[in-house]
Amino acid sequence: MIKFIKNFNKDEDGAVTVDWVVLTAAVVALAAVAYNQVRTGASDLADGIEQALTSAAVTLPNTN
Repeated sequence: MIKFIKNFNKDEDGAVTVDWVVLTAAVVALAAVAYNQVRTGASDLADGIEQALTSAAVTLPNTN
């Protein structure tokens, strides 16, 4: 039993898994933040374009 506990203490296989889980969670969190920033910027840009097009006046040339 003591030998099993010593071997279990030296085993680091699970630590690599924990590292990957933490790194994956960090990448997902950064992707979520980036997505939110892009979505906000695109929405603001679309609102600005809508306002510019709404206030634009279209004049047709006089063909007489």
